Parts: sequence; C-alpha cells; structure tokens
Amino acid sequence: MQTVHTLDVLRTSVTKLRSSGARIGLVPTMGALHEGHLTLVRRASEKCDAVVASIFVNPTQFGPNEDLDAYPRQLAEDAAMLKAEGCALLWAPEAREMYPDGFVTNVSVSEVSEGLCGASRPGHFDGVATVVNKLFNQVLPDMAFFGEKDFQQLAVIRAMARDLDLTLPHAHSIVGVPTVREADGLAMSSRNRYLSAADRAVAATLPQAMKQAIAEIEACSDAVPALASLEKALLEAGFESVDYAVLADATSLRAIDRLTGSSARLLVAARIGGTRLIDNMAVSA
Repeated sequence: MQTVHTLDVLRTSVTKLRSSGARIGLVPTMGALHEGHLTLVRRASEKCDAVVASIFVNPTQFGPNEDLDAYPRQLAEDAAMLKAEGCALLWAPEAREMYPDGFVTNVSVSEVSEGLCGASRPGHFDGVATVVNKLFNQVLPDMAFFGEKDFQQLAVIRAMARDLDLTLPHAHSIVGVPTVREADGLAMSSRNRYLSAADRAVAATLPQAMKQAIAEIEACSDAVPALASLEKALLEAGFESVDYAVLADATSLRAIDRLTGSSARLLVAARIGGTRLIDNMAVSA
C-alpha cells in the first residue's frame, strides 16, 4: 500500500491505477479506524479493483466547542489496518494541503442538512460537503463508500453529487453500507472510546429502545407516542439528554408523524457522559 501526503503525488498515483484499467473505490475516513471502517474497505474491495482510503480530520466540520483537538489521531495504526485489508492507496493530507492559504470556497447543501444534527451543529454539513467534494475531485473514484450510521451525512453527500452532476462518482455510485454494531447492538463509533465503563453499559439502551419504538410504529403507524416513549426510556436509563428522536422520510429526511408508502428512518441523537451518540434504523411501512 502506498501512503501519500501531497496532492501532486496522489494524482500521479491515481492516474497509474486508472491507466491499468482499475475500477477505483474511495473510502473517506477521519481515521481512528474500527471494524465499521474496515467493513467499508471490504465492500469497496468487492465492488472495485483498487481501493483508495483517505484519512483526514477535517477541521471545517467541527464547531468551536467540539472535539477537534481531542479527536484521536493514529495514522500508523490505521495504515497498518488498511494495508492488511489490501487497500491500494492511502491519502493522508495535512490541513494545509487540503485548505491552502487563500481557500475561500464552501459547498452548502440546503434542506437535507438543516434538521437533525444540522440543527445543533451549524456549519457541520457545509464542512462535510466541501471536503467530500474535494476528495471526489482529487481521487475521481468510480464508487464511494460511506457508513449508514451517519445517515444524514450520506443523504447530504448524495444530494450534493446529484445536484452538482458529479460523474466520478455518480450519485448512484455512492454506496451506503449498513451500520456495524457491537455485540450488544451499540453502533460502532470512534467516539465510543470516550465512554466510561458505566456509561458504555447504559449506551446499549439506545439500540434497544430504538428497536422497541420501531416495533410500536410498525404496529400502529403513529410515531408520536413511540417517540415519546423512546425519549423517556433513554432518560430513565441514564442518558443526560436527547437531542432528537425523529421518524423521517429516508430520502428527504423530513420529519413525519405516520408511516406512509415511502421508506422511513428512525434517527436519534442522545448525550451521555459528555459524549454525543447518534444512531438510525430503517422502519418498514
């Protein structure tokens, strides 16, 4: 596996891969890799001839009171894991390489980015859309792979690719990979390492309460009482607060009160021990 840190070298390396006829799959990450990330690499390996992974802790998607400085950085360990999975190329730029002096452009995706996490993290999805658009232009992948755990992020990226008429990758070539979970159901996340042992035990309540709410919604279609019960269960279990618990259309992410014929998603964000956990699950009409 080749590791590159500058854009000129990246473009030369990608050109060599493409000239050999390789179909390229991109797996963008911020590092601190776990089994969820490696699952994305494996899915990319199944669909493509060569996998390019990126590791970049993107400063533009962190708010002023968020954990940019504390975000775990372990490039050597991450590179070893990617190499073991057969990744062809690791793109690991410094911030000054991604955002050189004089950088003034921002990509903003309206509507789908405005509720849910976007409501409490202003500017976050602008930072996500901007850096992902840059990664797409830098690597020009045939396909790109993202975890469904960050479902709103996936929706934002798909909307961006659709609206900007991207071709490498095309919007239909942006693949959402199902969330990878711990044995107790908690969605894998780099932020799980921040949880104390006691908070980690309470955190397992989140997927359990979500499954119960989904069962209630699918049984009667009315989401309002199920969402209220979900929030109550989390607070009683020991969560400090619930940022949101929403049933939404799976494409637009507009909140809905009842199931209709379109696909739906239950999305939740809750805080425990200073850590903000997010999760989502499909709901069948």
